[in-house]
Amino acid sequence: MLPSQRALFDIPSDVCYLSAASYSPLPLQTLEAGRAAVGRKGRPWLIDNDFAQRQHERTRKAAAALINAAPQDVALISSVGYGVATAAKSFAVPAGARVLVLEDDHSSAVLEWISRAGEGAFTVETIRRRDDGDWTAAVLEAIERPAAPIAIASISSVHWCDGGVVDLDRVAPALRARGAALLVDATHSVGVLDLDVQKLDPDFVAFPTYKWLLGPYGRAFLYVARRHQGGVPLEQTSYGRRAVRAEQKVYFTDTTYVGDARRFDMGERDHFISMEMAAIGMEMVAQWGSPTIVERLAMLTARLADGLRDASVAIPDPRVRAPHILSVGFANGMPPQLVARLAAEGVYAAPRLGRLRISPHVYNDEADVERFVTVFRKIALPK
Repeated sequence: MLPSQRALFDIPSDVCYLSAASYSPLPLQTLEAGRAAVGRKGRPWLIDNDFAQRQHERTRKAAAALINAAPQDVALISSVGYGVATAAKSFAVPAGARVLVLEDDHSSAVLEWISRAGEGAFTVETIRRRDDGDWTAAVLEAIERPAAPIAIASISSVHWCDGGVVDLDRVAPALRARGAALLVDATHSVGVLDLDVQKLDPDFVAFPTYKWLLGPYGRAFLYVARRHQGGVPLEQTSYGRRAVRAEQKVYFTDTTYVGDARRFDMGERDHFISMEMAAIGMEMVAQWGSPTIVERLAMLTARLADGLRDASVAIPDPRVRAPHILSVGFANGMPPQLVARLAAEGVYAAPRLGRLRISPHVYNDEADVERFVTVFRKIALPK
C-alpha cells in the first residue's frame, strides 16, 4: 500500500487536516516552483518567447493523461463554472427538452442551465437524493422516467456534499440510448477515481486542480469530445484562431478557429506562476496512480467509519459513497460550533449542508484518523 506522503508537504505534526475536498495543501515542490515563478514574473525580460507555450502544453498533457484523453481535446480554463458555461454556449438544448441535475449539486454544474432555461424554453429537472443515498439509481430512474426528451445531464461524478458516487459506466450508456449528452463535473473524481474518456465517451468533463490534484486555485480543464469541437468559445482569443499573431506582418492573417479544443482556452492563459504549479501536482498524482491512491484513502475512510460507528452519526453505506470522502449526518442537527471546536484542537473537516465532510488525502495517516475520532468523540458525544 502507498505509505503516507506527509513528508512531501509542509504540514505540522500537530495538524490533523482532513479537508482535501475543500482545498489541498500544496506539495513542497509546488511551493518552490511557485516562488520561482513569482521571481520570473518580476524579471519578464528573461522569459524566452517559447516559454509560455511549453508551460501550456506540459500542463495540458498532464491533465489529459489523468482522464486518458488526447492533449488537443483538453482546454485550459479557470474553473468548472467556466467550463460548464463554455459547454452550454456550444451545446444547444432544444426547446421543450430536459436538462438533468442533481439535488444540491455544486452550483458550477447547475446555475448555467438555470440561467439559460427561460430563454431557451427548456426545463431543468432536479434528481432527488434517495433515502439510501444511491445517486446512481436515482439518475437511472430519472433517465427512464416517461417525460420530455433529455438533452443533457450536467452532474457531478461524486456529490460534493454527501460524498455519494455516480456510476458513470452505467449512466453514460443509459443517456446515449436516449440520444442525450453527458457533462461531468469531475472535481471530486479526477486523480482519485478512474475516469477514462475513451471508454466512457462523455461530451464534456471539467475539473480543477485545487482539491484532489494538489494544485493551485484558478487552474482547471475542460475535456471536449471531438463532436463538439466546432462550437464557439466563451472568449475570443488570438491563440484560438489559426493565424492571429503579433509577430506576423499581417495581424489578422487567418481568423478561422483552430480545429481542436484549444480554441476553448481561456483568455490570459499565460499564468506563469500557477500553470507550472498545476502541472507538478497532476504529475505527482499520475505517478502514484489511481488504484494506489484509492486503496490508501479507502483504508483511511473505512477506519474513520469504524471509529465513528457508535458515535450517534449517520454513516453512508460504502456501496454508495466514494472511497475518499466520508460525510456523516446528525439526527438532531450538527452540534453547535462543532467545526470551530474541532479546529481549536488542530483537527479540520468541513461543514456541508448539515453534514460533516471528512476527506483525507495521501498526506494523512492512521494517526490522523485516531486523533480525529478521539477529538470528535470528546466534543460531539453527550457527556
